[in-house]
Amino acid sequence: MGTILVVAEIQKGAIREASYELVSAARSVAEAGGHEVNGLVIGSGVGDLASEFASKGAGKTLVVDDAAAENYNVDVWSKAIRAAADSTGADLILISNTPAGWDVAPRIAAGLDCAFVSDTISAENGEGGGFNFLRRIFNGKLDAEVSTSGRTVASMQPGAQAAFEGSSEGGTEALSADLSATAKFVETKIAESTGVDLTKADIIVSGGRGVGDPEKFTEVIQPLAEILGGAMGASRPVVDAGWLDHPYQVGSSGQIVAPKLYIAAGISGAIQHLVGMKASNFIVAINKDPDAPIFEVADVGIVADLFDIIPALTAAVSEAKG
Repeated sequence: MGTILVVAEIQKGAIREASYELVSAARSVAEAGGHEVNGLVIGSGVGDLASEFASKGAGKTLVVDDAAAENYNVDVWSKAIRAAADSTGADLILISNTPAGWDVAPRIAAGLDCAFVSDTISAENGEGGGFNFLRRIFNGKLDAEVSTSGRTVASMQPGAQAAFEGSSEGGTEALSADLSATAKFVETKIAESTGVDLTKADIIVSGGRGVGDPEKFTEVIQPLAEILGGAMGASRPVVDAGWLDHPYQVGSSGQIVAPKLYIAAGISGAIQHLVGMKASNFIVAINKDPDAPIFEVADVGIVADLFDIIPALTAAVSEAKG
């Protein structure tokens, strides 16, 4: 029986949602291929987080708990992950496609002399002990299938999978590793937050150029998003026009989302946008053009003026809530 190693990432004192998305992908592959899922938590004073990760899907979780790992350092992380991969005999090592993941994943693959696939959106078992992955190319216009043989390191796009919400059995185990590093941590700079994290929203109401002007987002789109308890999103042309900031952008060059409900208003459905939201559980599209590509992925398509439909929806939801 092979092993899949899921590398957790800690941000602001908690394990990132993207790490639990990796758990979902790992368990799907494991169930189909008879693998065991193991977790890895790296940091300083992270015993409780490791126990949480183990009980929430990761199963047996290795812990590299050392002062040298208090802050992200590519040398420290690469050595810790390689030690965990060797300890578990991992066939597949999954890492989030975050800035830290971009940095460390290829180094691990090079150190282990194995295959590396970046920015994947799904994974499954392949032939000969390898794996098959989907990754988006040409700015999201195409999906490429990449097959590997033998041990593989893969980074996965946050938002590509739903976060695992179940439980698992498996405690934690301390792992010793040589964490000597030539790189030195200086500081971490985090961009000023706008309060928008579309990847965690269960409901998203997005507007496109069909909304007409930036004021209409505040007057029409945002009220529906708020009354539904969701978040407001936008297409790339809206952000390019300066109507909303980049964190609101849904698409291959923005945020990849998979909410329970996605409402697209005045969005034609360029491929760049579709690849960012087509994994949503239920899609409602509102557009005056009956031939708009957005209708190809919609569960419900409404050919109408969004300024007739959105305010009516907002009023109906408000009345239902009393």
